[in-house]
Amino acid sequence: MGKVTIKDIAREAGVSISTVSNALNGVNVLKPETREHILEVADRLHYIPNLNGRNLKSKATKAIGLFVTSLKGPYFATLADIMVWECMKYGYELNIFVFWEGKSAITNILGKRVDGCVVLAADIDEKGVQQIQDFEVPTVFLDRELKSDKISSVIFDSYKDGETVAEFLIERNIKRICFIQGILNNYDAIERFRGFRERLAKADIPLDPEYVLEGAFEREKAYNAVKAFLEKGLPLPEAFFAANDLSAIGCMDALLEAGYQIPKDTVVVGVDDIDFCEWYNPKLTTVKTGYEKQGVVAIKKLVKMISGEEKGDITKLHGRLIERQSTAITE
Repeated sequence: MGKVTIKDIAREAGVSISTVSNALNGVNVLKPETREHILEVADRLHYIPNLNGRNLKSKATKAIGLFVTSLKGPYFATLADIMVWECMKYGYELNIFVFWEGKSAITNILGKRVDGCVVLAADIDEKGVQQIQDFEVPTVFLDRELKSDKISSVIFDSYKDGETVAEFLIERNIKRICFIQGILNNYDAIERFRGFRERLAKADIPLDPEYVLEGAFEREKAYNAVKAFLEKGLPLPEAFFAANDLSAIGCMDALLEAGYQIPKDTVVVGVDDIDFCEWYNPKLTTVKTGYEKQGVVAIKKLVKMISGEEKGDITKLHGRLIERQSTAITE
């Protein structure tokens, strides 16, 4: 059987095409029994609405797009889940686009498949951003600082988060430190490292290049990086600071496997405050970024830009350090 149309439903239900259209679109001009009869027929015939055609008529999709290059890890999963529920509050659905190149994302953004979008993808370059701005697509970026009438940013104050960890370690007279980087082109990874490194420099504490490892925000990669570092036989750092919690946990995996005690032999600090921080042994000291709030604020701002209630702006979410067992040194 071919694709069922509203003509097929009208024929089967014994009503006009306009009556079927009113029933399917929820126009309140029909008797309840007539509408229910039409919907029953549509369901029985397995009717699927033509959303593209509907969108062309209404010029709105009632959908918001989340554009990411990965959904791996607790941060992305939690962010997406929160955004789904926040969209529902405003009568929108959330469509998630996972892509590997910026051109693909731009095609979907400019193709009017969504009314607005939230972007967490460094793969969208300056040219892509300019296209979004030129087409006036309401957009909230989570990975860069941008502002225009239709563009907002909701970002972590990652530079300050890096400074906060540096100050925490400086106060404890810790000087030999290992930093585990995140994804190298990621805004938060860059800013956390910059804030951390510059605050150490102000205290005349050098950060040896051999003590800067690649963790890519992943537990396994951080584990492998720390394991390889330990095999070099260099002096053990007094502290490890990882650009996110998954990397910090991978770091602790490698340290504990090698027979080191945390925090007796070395301390470990992460960023994000994912749930697993309190389940791991030892519990992880971390900077709570409030990433749950990021999704709520992003959707609220985006909806207001779509409706024209607000123009774009930049919101920075400030973190706070939560000390747990991984740094709780006792004399």
